Amino acid sequence: MSIELSPDATKQLRASIQRYFAEELDQDIGDLKADMVLDYCLREIGPSIYNQAIADAQAYFQARVTDLEAVCYQRELAYWPERRERPDHPQPRRVR
Repeated sequence: MSIELSPDATKQLRASIQRYFAEELDQDIGDLKADMVLDYCLREIGPSIYNQAIADAQAYFQARVTDLEAVCYQRELAYWPERRERPDHPQPRRVR
């Protein structure tokens, strides 16, 4: 699987890589070298980050699905209230 970035994201990441090299490594690099570093990161490191993000999302949604019944449960056949004695309509007595 290939990670595709928008042109705007690529441009911003290229500038960030160039700034990192300039400020942290005291080395100025051009667009070509910055694009090569970005391509390396996307191919070599990107899949690990992507897979972890997918695993995190699965765990998050699995926890929500597990709790779904408790959160969303509705009593069925709820029109008739539970049996209780009303003063104007006493419950019939059972004959044993």
